Amino acid sequence: MRVSMRALVFVGAVMILALAQSASPAKTQSAPPAKAPAKKDYRAGYSRLAKLPDWSGTWAPDWSTLFPRGTPRARPAGPQLTPEGQKLLDAYRAGQKEGKNLQTLNANCLPPGMPSIMRMPYPIEFVFSPERVTLIAETDSQVRRIFTDGRPLPDDPDPTFNGSSIGHWEGNVLVVETIALNAKNDLMSGLKATDKTRIVERFHEDKPGVIIVDTTITDPTLFAQPYVLKQAYARKPGWAIREYVCEENNHDKADEFGRPSMDLN
Repeated sequence: MRVSMRALVFVGAVMILALAQSASPAKTQSAPPAKAPAKKDYRAGYSRLAKLPDWSGTWAPDWSTLFPRGTPRARPAGPQLTPEGQKLLDAYRAGQKEGKNLQTLNANCLPPGMPSIMRMPYPIEFVFSPERVTLIAETDSQVRRIFTDGRPLPDDPDPTFNGSSIGHWEGNVLVVETIALNAKNDLMSGLKATDKTRIVERFHEDKPGVIIVDTTITDPTLFAQPYVLKQAYARKPGWAIREYVCEENNHDKADEFGRPSMDLN
């Protein structure tokens, strides 16, 4: 039987292709595209907000609650410090005696950060939303985001001025834990935050129109015992948070490193 040269060429090409396919590794099927996470519906969460205390409106620092007029004011005892903390505080006080300008970096418009942002003489505002409390401070137009959705504190957070804050409700008390503070933050005069600093705040309405914040600062490198602070805020009907742009204000003179530095010449 005669076979044409064209047929032989075709058969050979088919055999070569079959051998090549059998020698090559089997192709794996591509994985199906990842399923997009279900969109969270926060609308149901708004109904739960009605069960929380009413902290709407604007609140201003109220030292008269903590120090009523006409009552003797005992100087509060300072925190118990570790040797390292005491060394830093002694150096700060020595600088005061020498007349050094020891203003904080906020004098040149860096945010005061936690815990100082809560102790500035300017009002604050609470905004409740599902799974979060947003605290707006007039000081430097700063915002704190306190997540109440049950998430844990981050394992490896980036330090920020206001830190990473996780909160939860214990009845009508808002408990907030904050870590990861910027090392430029002042915990108190002479002592700055470290990577070991942890702050716990307890917000509660002590009486109608007055919120008390009990703040506990721990840092094993600085404090031998927890450093406890108390702050009061009074509701101010008719007040509103105003825009606060530090860059529009007068600045303290800065040295070559950007630190506040008084120039008397």
